[in-house]
Amino acid sequence: MALVDRVKNTVLSPRSELQVIDPEPATINSLYAGYIAPLAAIPAICQAIGWTLIGVSIPFVGGRIRIPVTTAIVRAIITYVLGLIGVYIGAFIIDALAPTFGGTKNMVQSLKVVAFAATPLWVAGILNLVPALFMIQILVALYSLYLLYLALPVLMKSPADKAAGYTVVVLIACFIVGAIIAVVMGALGLTAMGTMGAMGSGYHP
Repeated sequence: MALVDRVKNTVLSPRSELQVIDPEPATINSLYAGYIAPLAAIPAICQAIGWTLIGVSIPFVGGRIRIPVTTAIVRAIITYVLGLIGVYIGAFIIDALAPTFGGTKNMVQSLKVVAFAATPLWVAGILNLVPALFMIQILVALYSLYLLYLALPVLMKSPADKAAGYTVVVLIACFIVGAIIAVVMGALGLTAMGTMGAMGSGYHP
């Protein structure tokens, strides 16, 4: 229930929840085990279920694209692992940039920032149960960006007037890292387009 409450408060009352999160004692291991790992599993698990049970309809042609269960599980595991790595890289970037924007370097606090900002995206991962709804997550990503903007001054002790610049630079750096991860996922057939490329064995009229 503590996890559920934290998620609910982060999404619905982020400003007040930041004041609770900031002084909480934590370690990298405790953040991963108690918060990041469970929530980051939501998108991967739901994606595997969505692509195997529901699939995506093919416009103008009819039928649906589905993939085998074993393929979906393998893709979910790889996506999950890459996601956990991406969280750490994001925290590393935030930590490295902190002094540039008047903040204090602290890897644990940086990891809190990423976990806080990513919470809506992880929760919205349940939309992966219906693959056709993946575009809605773009709107959720905008809210996550807003949470990043709120979190940086509080958790990294950066002046409020530098929060916008800090957010933009972090976003650009993470976008570059995300693009690299996307290329890796694409090469492994883990993106939406890569999954649709499996239609040879998963097409069901």
